[in-house]
Amino acid sequence: MTYLFYFVPVAAVIALLFAYLFFKQMMKESEGTPTMKEIAQYVREGAMAYLKQQYKVVIIVFAVLAVLFAVLAYGFHVQNPWVPFAFLTGGFFSGLAGFVGMKTATFASARTANATMRSLNSGLKIAFRSGAVMGLTVVGLGLLDISIWWLILNAFVEEASPAQTLVVITTTMLTFGMGASTQALFARVGGGIYTKAADVGADIVGKVEQDIPEDDPRNPATIADNVGDNVGDVAGMGADLYESYCGSILATMALGASAFFQDGTAVQMRAIFAPMLIAAIGVVLSVIGIYAVRTKEGATLQDLLGSLSVGTNLSAILIAVLSFGVFYLLGFPNWWQMSLSVISGLVAGVIIGKVTEYYTSHSYKPTQKLAESAQTGPATVIINGVGLGMISTAVPVFTIACAILLAYGFATGFHYGVDTLSMGLYGISIAAVGMLSTLGITLATDAYGPIADNAGGNAQMSELDPSVREKTDILDSLGNTTAATGKGFAIGSAALTALALLASYIEEIKIGLGHIGKTVLEVGDKTVETVNASITDIVNYYDITLMNPMVLVGVFIGAMMAFLFCGLTMNAVGRAAQKMVIEVRRQFREIAGILEGKQRPDYTSCVRISTKAAQHEMVFPSLLAIIVPMLVGVILGPAGVIGLLSGGLGAGFVLAIFLANSGGAWDNAKKYVEEGHFGGKNSSSHHATVVGDTVGDPFKDTSGPSLNILIKLMSMVSIVMAGLTVMLH
Repeated sequence: MTYLFYFVPVAAVIALLFAYLFFKQMMKESEGTPTMKEIAQYVREGAMAYLKQQYKVVIIVFAVLAVLFAVLAYGFHVQNPWVPFAFLTGGFFSGLAGFVGMKTATFASARTANATMRSLNSGLKIAFRSGAVMGLTVVGLGLLDISIWWLILNAFVEEASPAQTLVVITTTMLTFGMGASTQALFARVGGGIYTKAADVGADIVGKVEQDIPEDDPRNPATIADNVGDNVGDVAGMGADLYESYCGSILATMALGASAFFQDGTAVQMRAIFAPMLIAAIGVVLSVIGIYAVRTKEGATLQDLLGSLSVGTNLSAILIAVLSFGVFYLLGFPNWWQMSLSVISGLVAGVIIGKVTEYYTSHSYKPTQKLAESAQTGPATVIINGVGLGMISTAVPVFTIACAILLAYGFATGFHYGVDTLSMGLYGISIAAVGMLSTLGITLATDAYGPIADNAGGNAQMSELDPSVREKTDILDSLGNTTAATGKGFAIGSAALTALALLASYIEEIKIGLGHIGKTVLEVGDKTVETVNASITDIVNYYDITLMNPMVLVGVFIGAMMAFLFCGLTMNAVGRAAQKMVIEVRRQFREIAGILEGKQRPDYTSCVRISTKAAQHEMVFPSLLAIIVPMLVGVILGPAGVIGLLSGGLGAGFVLAIFLANSGGAWDNAKKYVEEGHFGGKNSSSHHATVVGDTVGDPFKDTSGPSLNILIKLMSMVSIVMAGLTVMLH
C-alpha cells in the first residue's frame, strides 16, 4: 500500500511535464502581425502589474494570519505547530497556479487569433491546449503539495497512538486548504471586480452610447477589459479550482482517518490513500482526454461542444471504470460499493454540466427565448434572465441531493443510521473527489474561454479580416458555456466537500478537547473517552440540534453571509464601473479624433482605474469571510459554527448556481442577437441584451464564482480556529 502512494507524486510530475510541453508548443506559434504583438504586450504588462499589486495586499494578510496561528500554536497550545507553515504553502501554491495560467493565457490569445486565420481547428487547438496548461498545473501542483506535506508530517508528527497520529496529520493538512481558499478568494474577488468594471464600462459607453463594436481599438476601456479576462477569469479561476481540488482530497483524507479510527492503521491508510490515488489516475486520464479534442473546419457551436465533450466524457468514463480497481487494490471489503459512490459524484458533475449548458448556451431554447424578450426592451431581458437563473437551480439541487443520498447509501449498503454515519460521510466526500478527479481537462475547457475571448479582442483591435473575428466569436460563445459548466462543477463539488468539512470540524473539535485536557466526556447518561468519541457523541455533547438557539442563530448568519458577500462584491463592481464609464465618456468628449481613429485613446488610465478599484474593494468582503467564522466560534461556540456552515452552504450553493446561470444566459443572449437574430448588431434588441449582459457580468464572474470559495473558506477557518473555540466554550 505504501508503494502505491508514490504514484501520486509521479502523477503530479506527469501533469506538470505535459503542462510545460503544451506551453512550449504554444510558444512556438507566431503571434501574428506587429500590431497583434503590440496589443498582446499591452495586455501582458497590465495583467502582471495588477497581479503584483494584488500579491502585495495578500502577502500582508497572510503574514498577519500566520502570526495569529503561530500565537495559537506556540503560545496557547490549542493548535498543531505545523499549521502556520501549511497555511502559507497552501496560499503560495494557489497563487502560483493562477499565475502560471494567467501568464500562459496572455501569451496564447494573439497566437490563437493568428492560428484562427488558418483554420477554426488550429485556433481551437491552441486555445484549448493553452487552457490545459492551467488545468494540468492546478492538479499537478495540488497533488505535489499534498504529497510533500504527507511525507513531512509522517516523518515528524507522533501522537499517543499510530491511529491518533494519522488523524492529526490529515487534519493538519486541511489547514493548507485554508491558505489555498484565502488566496483564491482574494484572486476571485479582486480579479472579478477588475474585469467586470472594465467590461461594463466598455460595453455601456462603447456599444450602447457610441455604437462601436466590442473590443474596438477606439474604446479606451478595451485593453483593461482584455487584462481583466486574464486576471479574473484565468488567474482567479485557477486559484479557485486549485482550492476546490485540494479541499475535496484533503477533506476525504481527514474524514477517512477519523471514520476508521477504531479499525486500525491499515484500514485508516487505505481510506487516506483512496482519494489521492483516484485524483492521480484522473490526472493521467485528463492528459489522454486533452489529446482527444479536435474539430473540423466550418464547425457549428454544437459541433464544438461535441468536440470538447469527447475529451471530458472519455476521461470521466475511464475514471469511473478504474475507480473499481483502486478500491479493490487497496483492499476495501465494500470496494464495488465505494466505486459506485465515486460514480455518483461523477454523474452528478456531468448532469450539472449538461443542465448548465442547456440554460446558458444559445443553442437551446431558454437563452434563445431570453434573446427574443429583448425586442420589448432591457426590463424584460432582466426579468426573464433573473427568472431563468432561478428556475435553473432546481435540477442541480435535486442532482446534488440524489448524489448525497446515493453516495452515502452505496458506502453503507443503504443503512442510514448513527452507526453508519462516518462511513456514509466518507462516501459523500469520495463522491466529491470523483466529481473533480478529471479537473485537468475540465479546467482546460474552462480556461480556454477567456483565451478565445482575448483572441477575438486582439483580432478586432488589430483590424484583421472580419472572418477571423467571426471564428473567434464562435470559440468565445463556446467559452461562455464551458465557463458556466466549470462554475457548475466547482459549486457542485463545494456542496459535497462542505459536508465532509463539517465532519472534519467535529473531528478538530475532538482534538481541541484533548489539547485542553478534557479526556472524558459526559454524553447523556454515559461516559465516553474523548479520543474514542464518535461524531454523534460530540454532536450530543454540544447539543447540536435545531432546537438549540445557538444553531438556529448560526444558520441565519450563514445564510445572510452569502447575500451580504454578494451584495458587497456587486456594489464594488458597480462603483468601479461608474468610474470607468465616466473616464471613457471623458476621453470621447475631450480627446479629439478618437472616434475617427486619428488619435489613440489613453488605455493606461482605464487600466489604472480597474487596478485601484479592485485593490481597494476586494479587502473587506474577503476579510469578512475570515472574521465572521472566528467571531461566531468565540461567541456561539461549536453549535453556532455548525449552524453558520450549514446556513452558508444551503444559501450559498443555490445562490451561486442562480448567479452563474443568469449571467451566462444574458451573455449568450447578447451573442445570439449579434449573430443576426431579432435585428442583429446595433439594433434596439442588441442594446437591450447588452444591458442584460452588463448586469450579468458581476453575477457570473465576480459574486457567483466567489460563493463556492466562501462556503469552503468559512469551513476551513472554523476548522483552524476549532482549538480556540473549544478553549472558550
